[in-house]
Formats: sequence, structure tokens, C-alpha cells
Amino acid sequence: MPKPRIAADAFFIDRDSNRSLQAQIRERVVASILSSQAMPGALMPSSRKLAEYLGVARMTVTLAYQELVDQGFLETRSRSGYIVADTGALPRVQSEGRIENIENNGIWRNVLSEQLVRRRRIVKPRDWSLLPYPFVFGEMDSSIFKYTAWRECVRQALGRRDFDLMARNDATDDPLLVNYIRTRMLPRRGITAKPSEILITVGAQNAIWLAIELLTRGPLKAVCENPGYPDTLQALRWCGADVTTVDVDEHGLPPDGIPDGTQAVFVTPSHHAPTGATMSRSRRAHLLEQARSRDFIVVEDDYEFEMSFIEPPSPALKAIDRDQRVLYAGSFSKALFPSLRLGYLVGPEPVIAEARELRSMMLRHPPGHLQRTAAYFLAQGHYDLLIRDMRREFSKRREAVVHAIAKTQLEIAGAARFGGTSLWLKTPDGMDTEDIAKELIRDGVVIEPGAPFFSGNDQPTEYFRLGYSSIPLDRIPEGIRLISEKARVAEGP
Repeated sequence: MPKPRIAADAFFIDRDSNRSLQAQIRERVVASILSSQAMPGALMPSSRKLAEYLGVARMTVTLAYQELVDQGFLETRSRSGYIVADTGALPRVQSEGRIENIENNGIWRNVLSEQLVRRRRIVKPRDWSLLPYPFVFGEMDSSIFKYTAWRECVRQALGRRDFDLMARNDATDDPLLVNYIRTRMLPRRGITAKPSEILITVGAQNAIWLAIELLTRGPLKAVCENPGYPDTLQALRWCGADVTTVDVDEHGLPPDGIPDGTQAVFVTPSHHAPTGATMSRSRRAHLLEQARSRDFIVVEDDYEFEMSFIEPPSPALKAIDRDQRVLYAGSFSKALFPSLRLGYLVGPEPVIAEARELRSMMLRHPPGHLQRTAAYFLAQGHYDLLIRDMRREFSKRREAVVHAIAKTQLEIAGAARFGGTSLWLKTPDGMDTEDIAKELIRDGVVIEPGAPFFSGNDQPTEYFRLGYSSIPLDRIPEGIRLISEKARVAEGP
């Protein structure tokens, strides 16, 4: 009985994809096998026929087929060419047909959160990088990033010796990365710590979440900044904390506004999110004095301190903590790239030991190869050179943004003294920046409306955050002009 042959038109490639032609062919073949469209024993199109149909070189198809043979998806037979292998590695379950689901949301009523439905989010268009004027915050500029150096560090991290270390199911963190944080990162913030006082996390958000999980083991009365980082507020409420927000001023959170009975205060003292305000040294000392006298914990989110191109950043709150009351969260994601998701939590040794156990229950540990790759990138000086280049470029962009804004009716309502990668802006009273943002998308302009940063139902609508880490320098003036134009239209005659 002749074997069934798979037609060449069952496969396709995307000419606009950044994936190689060989990789795309392999992926299409594997997808057809895993989906049971190509059954064991079926004949694949000959390399000549598939190459002609796809419009690629025959050698491209041959090399793709050979790689699939090596992987066990295909096999060769004399005078038959390539056929789909039957290795037994791919379980095939008999389908029982479509099952009609019965609506049963009631059983999940104690699981689903009403806060999630009401939450106002900071949402970026998925295609923001393709738009001409992306004033987004927290994204990388691939033209600055040291891609070749990162790729070499990835290669080193995948060497045999390093691979054997990272392949273990071990809850300990990469000692090279911990040592760099201890000897290079933390001293820049005035912090000294032992390796046992440092925990590697999946970004700063994971570090903050771990702190919240530990603090909410019992009832917790917490304080957050207003405006402030919305994910911290949401995480506290999600974990059942009783949260109060305190309005910030040009010097950050005022300690005298912290209500009685507070057990934990969450702050961004060196670089307030989102206004960029820096808490003064005297106010920091006052906050720590309040923490001692009123017996509460301080969780410090110290993001983006590396972007100091105007003046040196002030020492971290943790640096002047003599009473072991501060948990410090830091991150590499802002300086390297967001999807890296590597951060760290610093605190008293018993607390970090407890957080390590909690982390092990959630995700064991951050991926070992990412930790080792980052450690090489940092230890070999690539990180420091990258920070140097980013500071130089962002200094130019900030100057261009400030110069362009000066020609408009927009107002700079907040900015980090030391530099940073964003400004906090205000439109004329009565405007809604969410409406303006929707209009601007049509012109290819992306801004971040400010309402999600505020707590409560009566959220100010006139503010927005303007990031400049991802927009080319020469597009800034026109982007600001378009924002100003839309704001004038919204204001009316």
C-alpha cells in the first residue's frame, strides 16, 4: 500500500519574519507533526519540490530536513526520501470531540477579584516599537544595547562547566551575580551586605511581592505613596492588606502624614514613581526615626538609580538604616532590558532566608543560565559601558524634551534631579490624558496617562508620564508638537 504524501502547499514561510528560512521550515514541519496533520510514515515533499514551492534554495530545505532527522522528527528510507518518524516520543490521544462547557462561575466567586475588574492599568500598545513617537517608559533602545557582548556572555554561560552548575535543581543563587551585587551595585548606593542578606528575584516586582507575602502573614496596615507605583498598591490589596495612601509633595512622601498603627511603608525615596521627586536627607532620617519610634517596616523600591547624568543620586534609604527596618528592592531590568526579569531583595539575614524559602515554593529560583549570563555581562565590564552610553544618550534626549516642552502649554510637574528616563507632565486643567492618548495613537504617538498612578475614585486626569528611553533623538520635537497640538484641541477654543 503506497504511503500517504504530504503536499508542499501544506507549508509556508514568512518573508517578513526575522527567523531564518531554515528555522521556519523546521518549525512548520514540527507543528504539522505535533498537530497530527502529518502522521507517522507519511512522505514529506521532496527537497526539490518544497524548495520550488517556497521559492528557496534546495540546500535550505535539505539542511532543515537533516536537522529534523537528527532530532528524531523525520527519518530517511532508501528510495523513499524523508518520512515522518514514529519514535513513540509524541503521545497521541484520541479526541472525544467537542465538549460543551456548563457556565459555573459561582464556584469561583471566592477566588475572583473585584479589584482586578476595577483596576486602571498602564497599558502600552503591543506594536509601540513600530510607531514613530514612542514616549514609553521602562523599555530599551536596541540601538544602544550591547547585543554582541550579551550574545557572547550567553555563549559562555552555556559552556559545559557552567551548564553543569545551572542544570542543578538548587535554591541557591548564582554566586558570581550575588558577588557583583554585593561588591559593585550596593556600594554605589551606600549599602553594605553579606551574601546571605541578598536574594535574586524575578525582577523588582517579584522582590516587592515576596516582601508583601511575608508581611501579610498576619493582618497588615500599610502605606503607599499617592500618586505611586500602581502594582505595589494592587499587590498589597490583593494580599488582604489594609492600605492607606499618603499624598507626596516635591520632596516625596511626608513621614508626618503616616497614620497611627501603620506596620509597613512602601516608598520610592531616591526617585519617586512617577514624579521623580527625591526625598531629602533630613526627611529620610525622619522617616527612619518614625519607623523606630512607631515600630514599622520600610520597603524601598530603588529603581533606575543608574541613570544619573545630571548629578549623583542620593544614598539609598537602606544605606542609613541602622535598625534593620528597611527591605531594599533593586532591578537590572530597567538598565538591561525589561524581559530579563532579574532583580534582588536585600534585608536582614533571617528575613532573606524566609524569603528564599517562600520563593522556592513559588518558582524555585530564577533561571540559572540568565543569572550566569547577567553575571558575566556585569563582571566583564559590559554593563558599565552600557550605562555610560545610556547616560550620554538620555542626557541629550532629556535636553531635547525639556527644550521642546518649553515651547508648549504643557507643564513639567515632576522630574528626577539626577536624570532618569521620564518626565511627569501636566496638561491644562480639565483635560483627560486618557482621551488625548487615544487620539495620539492615530498619529503614532504613545504616552502614558497618569490616572492609574493615583489612588481613589477621584483621580486627577491632567497628568501623564513621558518616557524618552526608546524614542530616537530626532523625533522628539515633532512628537512633543503633536502632543501639544492634541492637548490644545482637547482644551477647546
